[in-house]
Amino acid sequence: MTEHLKEVMNAYGEYCIRVAYLYVKDWAAAEEIVQDVFLAYYKQQHQFAGRSSVKTYLVKITVHKSHDYLRSWKRKVGFFMPIKSGTPSVEAIKIQQEQQSELLEALLQLPVKYREVLLLHYYDDYKIREIADILQVSLKHGKNATCAWSRQIKNAAKGF
Repeated sequence: MTEHLKEVMNAYGEYCIRVAYLYVKDWAAAEEIVQDVFLAYYKQQHQFAGRSSVKTYLVKITVHKSHDYLRSWKRKVGFFMPIKSGTPSVEAIKIQQEQQSELLEALLQLPVKYREVLLLHYYDDYKIREIADILQVSLKHGKNATCAWSRQIKNAAKGF
């Protein structure tokens, strides 16, 4: 394995797993998808033209591999494992975990075409134009999905 690939895997591996998980809702499947992503990147890194960042390129591959997985027979139902952000108190941690779980549950109930837009916009601060490029959808679709579905998520998230 090349040093460059190790650096890329260390820098973006965890993020790609989280992106894949938000699509497939299964940590094991997300890890498998990301392995496929890095294998594809390793085999085709000479084709990377540098028109976007490596992170954007890997996210695009992750999204495509996640869609492939969702269309395949391997699809399984997963569980959300919230990420701990610190240890202030047991009660505060429990409340935060419950809130994160409820918010994620609301997000995961959305159709994939809307979930992916929200994920990229709010989770990683991509601009709508960048999301349209990554997902190969119209700019109008990105704007509509962000406006309509973010209102529903915000309503579900009141009190967080």
